[in-house]
Amino acid sequence: MDLEMPGCFGRTDAQIVEAVRTGKLEEAVLDATVERILTKTLEYQEYKKDCVMDKDADHKKAISLAERSMVLLKNEGILPLDKKQKVAFIGAFAETPRFQGGGSGNVNAYRIEGALENAKEYEVLYAKGFEVEEADDSKNQSLKEEAVALAEKADVAVVFIGLPDSYESEGYDREHLEIPQVQNDLVQAICDVQDKVVVVLHNGAPVTMPWLPRVGAVLESYLAGEGVGAAQVRILYGDVNPSGKLAETFPLRLEHNPSYTNFAPANQKVEYKEGVYVGYRWYDTRKLDVLFPFGYGLSYTTFVYSNLVVSKEQMKDTDTLQVFVDVTNTGDRAGDEIVQLYVSDLTKVVDRPKQELKGFVRVHLEAGETKTVSFELNKRSFAWYCESIGDWYAASGAYEIRIGKSSREICLKKVIVLEASKKLPFEITEDTILSCFYEIPEAKAYIMKLMEPFFQMIHVDGDKMGEVITKELPLHGMQGFVGLTDQQLQETIQKLKEICYD
Repeated sequence: MDLEMPGCFGRTDAQIVEAVRTGKLEEAVLDATVERILTKTLEYQEYKKDCVMDKDADHKKAISLAERSMVLLKNEGILPLDKKQKVAFIGAFAETPRFQGGGSGNVNAYRIEGALENAKEYEVLYAKGFEVEEADDSKNQSLKEEAVALAEKADVAVVFIGLPDSYESEGYDREHLEIPQVQNDLVQAICDVQDKVVVVLHNGAPVTMPWLPRVGAVLESYLAGEGVGAAQVRILYGDVNPSGKLAETFPLRLEHNPSYTNFAPANQKVEYKEGVYVGYRWYDTRKLDVLFPFGYGLSYTTFVYSNLVVSKEQMKDTDTLQVFVDVTNTGDRAGDEIVQLYVSDLTKVVDRPKQELKGFVRVHLEAGETKTVSFELNKRSFAWYCESIGDWYAASGAYEIRIGKSSREICLKKVIVLEASKKLPFEITEDTILSCFYEIPEAKAYIMKLMEPFFQMIHVDGDKMGEVITKELPLHGMQGFVGLTDQQLQETIQKLKEICYD
């Protein structure tokens, strides 16, 4: 029996049949819907290609993808590990890694190898350290003591920790950002006896790191798929240079999240009041301190950006803009860098995030090599969705092109000026703010004349000060300041329309 996701066990099929039988659903509508499904099914059958599944080759791809995706969050020179060092691998995830999410994220992988299995050629000692799904520290005490003793006699301790399956899955929301306390306590205890500690994380979303100041390195594995163990070992020992960048911000605390004040209220009605201010757009615009910013990630080498060039400094919204920047590997080993381009809207026509990612390029550089990377921007790169016209709109004015290593490490900037091919309709209502008229000389003069009695009363002399104190006043506010009647307010609105629309 074929089941939809989620399964309905024929219940909705019966409801459709009954709806057609009773006339609630027109049979022609059902036919059209079924026809669309069948059309796509037949297209697939017509164009599908025969292929041979090579599971071993696919496993190698899984390792490569994991290598390119893991993010080095901290490194005080402790990584890469010396292949001759005595290293303690500590933590249950070293042996049995958490490599996938729950619910629909669950698949039957071909081959799963932990880091411990992939480090057999090195001098590696192992201690389990904790039970993954056990939160009671007393039940983990003997495992903890064994792990601490092992760490003390090693040259370096690598601690594999993360979130249990029960902490995150589809169908329910996380209520905190913490790793299980038994794991945090284990890291702290190991730091008490070992100066060289590396933490390797297994988690599907941001976590807090109370031990961060005490450890020498942190490798974020996320849920890296079946190639996780081999990729971790190859990065830890320097066979692969880490190059991943964070696709999300790691906040310092849950309360900093943009949806914190309006999510999951008592009445179970969720309102997405944060609007466009999600993720880094919120944290960067509000200038909140974060644990790690969007786009962040370290390497075993260093990169320098230079020579930002744009194909034009003035453009129409029908044009495309070419952006070029040089990237130099100034370190002593080859590596990949992910160059990020953000756009900041300086027009102030609407309320927008401080900056928005509009492109990124991965570039491979040998030691000492320089390459030029390029981006192409068009109208949509500068636009926002305008409900009043039902389309994307980029206002005329200045925009800043920003090139960065993360959203918080902007290295190069250049301002361009864009000219819109059409203007937004200027709708004048009682709620229109007075400053909207101040760039139209005749409209501004008309408003200042109306406001003269108020300026005289508060001893304000001159348009400049009058503009400052009235710029956020709505038109209807003039009723209270200069005593306009309802009829006079409507006459004022009509006069402003004549001035602005002509």
